[in-house]
Amino acid sequence: MGVAPATLRTWDRRYGVGPSEHTPGSHRRYTSADLARLDHMRRLVIAGVPPADAARAARETDFDAQSMADVTQLPAPVAIPDDAGESGGRSGGGRVVALPGGAHAARGLARAAQSLDSAGCMEIIGDSIERRGVVWTWDNLLVPVLVGIGQQWNDTGRGVEIEHTISAAIQDSLSAKVRTAPAPTNSRPVLLACAPGELHSLTLWAVAAALAERRIGVRILGASLPTDALGSAVQRIGPAVVFVWAQLPGTADPALLAGLPSLRPAATVLIGGPGWTTDGSGLPDGVTPVMDLTDTIGRIAYAVGG
Repeated sequence: MGVAPATLRTWDRRYGVGPSEHTPGSHRRYTSADLARLDHMRRLVIAGVPPADAARAARETDFDAQSMADVTQLPAPVAIPDDAGESGGRSGGGRVVALPGGAHAARGLARAAQSLDSAGCMEIIGDSIERRGVVWTWDNLLVPVLVGIGQQWNDTGRGVEIEHTISAAIQDSLSAKVRTAPAPTNSRPVLLACAPGELHSLTLWAVAAALAERRIGVRILGASLPTDALGSAVQRIGPAVVFVWAQLPGTADPALLAGLPSLRPAATVLIGGPGWTTDGSGLPDGVTPVMDLTDTIGRIAYAVGG
């Protein structure tokens, strides 16, 4: 099952989700229906459902053992954290992502990422975007989990594969929002790019998806865009807004902004990310730093009249 033996024993003892077949000698055996019930509970726990509620749902679901494959033919799912059977959960050490005060969805997303369950991550993210919107999902779900996973890597030196899994799931989920958005209402597009040498582009997708909710169209040029390529793109498409992201200080070069081609009407130039100075010092005239995703979306919407 990919679930720790101690967790299986806890689920059996505490929630009544365990082996149901008895053999001579008082041995208890898991049937294929038992495993299906456990897998159902496991998926609910990963999605953030409390174990007691997940167990109740698993017990109330009818699994037809006659129509299921033999136990030896069932695929093995990826593991979930060893503490998933506990009601409180630990915060911090080992393989557990620290999410103090995190909501069920955030804890579920962290579990799915640690299980390298890309589909599970995308399901949780997509559901949150559908119910809460992109900005809320970014601020309250995605950023806390990304920070927790980053802190775990910083503390242990392990977990790059977890960061890659969650990053890919986030980009896929946000890009799906952009692809399925209604036709944009702005005549001049919004241009989104990372500074030269900047490889962290998830924020661009968050901006694009949040703008898509407001029917504002964008062009994303992605990570590590050379200076001359950005200038060429500005000249060719004549954007209403240029947004440049720099997460690392070494990539934030004001000269990049000073060299942008002049347009008529002029483009609104916004910069975001901790790589830039937030007080505006050293920036060319007309360049405005933004503070967060809400500020970014508000300023871009104002600039394009959306």
